Amino acid sequence: MNVQRDAVDSAPAFGDRKTYQMDIANSNQAMQEIALDITEGADIVMIKPALCFLDIIRRAKERFDCPIAAYNVSGEYMMLNSAAKNGLLDKEAAMLEVLYSIKRAGADIIITYFAKQAAKLL
Repeated sequence: MNVQRDAVDSAPAFGDRKTYQMDIANSNQAMQEIALDITEGADIVMIKPALCFLDIIRRAKERFDCPIAAYNVSGEYMMLNSAAKNGLLDKEAAMLEVLYSIKRAGADIIITYFAKQAAKLL
């Protein structure tokens, strides 16, 4: 059971994604995969999860001439909400800090479950 995906009703019906995911410790591989995607015709690059890959967002923004999208995934959303629920942080302040950090890293587009809340605050 994947609690994060269940929390936002996006659990995969079947399968294991580990067979096609990149090595999280290898940022050079990420750059190679992005270059290949662009060569194959990608108009935009999607990087997810956003918070774990702020360095990749920055490197991609500096290297490639295409829009960079960052996906603030359900696990990141749940982590922040859980911390706020337990009184460990101010939810609105932390949410904005997270979104600003993704933007500062170089994301042109941010996809987030916080979109409606952030829009009201901004």
